[in-house]
Amino acid sequence: MAIEKTIRIITRGKNGELRTHDYEHEETVLKMHRQIGIDDCSTDLSLRGMPVFRGLIGPMPETKGIVRYEAPEVFESLTKEWGAPPPGRKTRRRASRR
Repeated sequence: MAIEKTIRIITRGKNGELRTHDYEHEETVLKMHRQIGIDDCSTDLSLRGMPVFRGLIGPMPETKGIVRYEAPEVFESLTKEWGAPPPGRKTRRRASRR
């Protein structure tokens, strides 16, 4: 199945940095990851029919024309970051004058 979308794979490097690799052709990704199915239940209809790969979380929509897959540890850490409450605003109180 030929696709017209860029496949973006996000992994974590040895130093903990996020590594992003973009692939224009599904065949290139199939050489590195084993396809175990296709997405047939996504609420984003543009993702239906996209491959599901062993060892990757996805497909997920990123921007128009880009489909994102993440390594499990990246998915877990980013999900925790997104779900964390934003830091509260610190207010400076003036010393009261008496």
